[in-house]
Amino acid sequence: MNYRNKTVVASVAGLTLEGMDIMFISFAMSMIIAEFHIDLATGGLISSITNIGMLAGGIIFGILADKFGRVRIFTYTIILFAVGTALTGLATNIEQVYVFRFIAGLGAGGEYGIGMALVAEAWPKNKQGRASSYVSIGAQYGVILAALLSAIILPTLGWRALFFVGVLPVIFAFIVRKNLDESPEWMEAQKQKKIVSKQEKGKLLQLFETPRTAMTTISLAIMATVQIAGYNGLMIWLPSMLQQSQGLSVSSSALWTISTAVGMIVGMLTFGQFMDRFGAKRAFGIFLLASACAVFLYSYAEGSAGVLIGGAIVGFFSNGMFAGYGALISSYYPIQIRSTATNTIFNFGRAIGGLSPILVGYILQSYDMTVAMTYLAALYIISFAVMVSLKKRQPTTLIDGFNH
Repeated sequence: MNYRNKTVVASVAGLTLEGMDIMFISFAMSMIIAEFHIDLATGGLISSITNIGMLAGGIIFGILADKFGRVRIFTYTIILFAVGTALTGLATNIEQVYVFRFIAGLGAGGEYGIGMALVAEAWPKNKQGRASSYVSIGAQYGVILAALLSAIILPTLGWRALFFVGVLPVIFAFIVRKNLDESPEWMEAQKQKKIVSKQEKGKLLQLFETPRTAMTTISLAIMATVQIAGYNGLMIWLPSMLQQSQGLSVSSSALWTISTAVGMIVGMLTFGQFMDRFGAKRAFGIFLLASACAVFLYSYAEGSAGVLIGGAIVGFFSNGMFAGYGALISSYYPIQIRSTATNTIFNFGRAIGGLSPILVGYILQSYDMTVAMTYLAALYIISFAVMVSLKKRQPTTLIDGFNH
């Protein structure tokens, strides 16, 4: 297997395991709430604390990966979230669950951006969109894997056994470390840096080094936040919205979840091809506007067929774009801060966008589904306006643009 394919396989597997780990909480939540005698809000805090861990881990491990190498730090992040997941199964109270989920979040947050940076540095520019889309689908594989394992383990062995499965990624981390060489582009950058030998500012500060870079960082953070806010708002509330408005049964809403997930996977693969053929701006522009229209029109869907087909279309456009963020963010930053940028920006989006379900819940309580869907459609319009304002990045150093 050549180096390019190895980076995709390692990154897909990493994101699959991360997606699986995050979904374990969703499937085990009712059992955790029952065992520790807590209310729903206290249970919901588990997810928020995981997201805060992801933001912290994204920043810390992004900086470390830019300084000490992608592959080495990538393996450490996988081990950390594996350990955090396994420890969750040993928790004796809800406070310990919070601590262990924060640890798992640290590792998961670090893993995403490093994997994306590895892929971006291994693939030529005209194929980065599709390579990024292959990696992004890993999260959907993780959801499917978590659903299968939960169905087998939860009824027979309970929720703790489910989290003990989380120790398996440690084996994967050792396989990666043994079989994947360091990014040649990062290695070359280290050599160039010795030649240039300029005093470096802190890597996080470099994301705001000039007014133009700062504007780019803020714009990309807004786009990532909208992406996560839209996804979370849709996936967490739509099944119950549909149960209310269409009188769907729980089994029908499960069928809806599957059709939407299939739409998402097809959307991601399509978006990767779009991005390589038509460029990032055009691809994001089409998908953002189509998402706004699809989400708004979906509030008027009627009948089982309308709900299922409409869900697949919404999934296709709204989450298809997820495939492009790794390649998009990577393209705006030089190698020496690429991992820091990808992790910080995307995990900032996760932390803030992860709060969207609270707002959607409030809108549904006070208004109705049409108002909730209008809010989600408006988010995509805001993201479109921000994306249009993004300016093309010019290489600024010797290290920039190597291999592209």
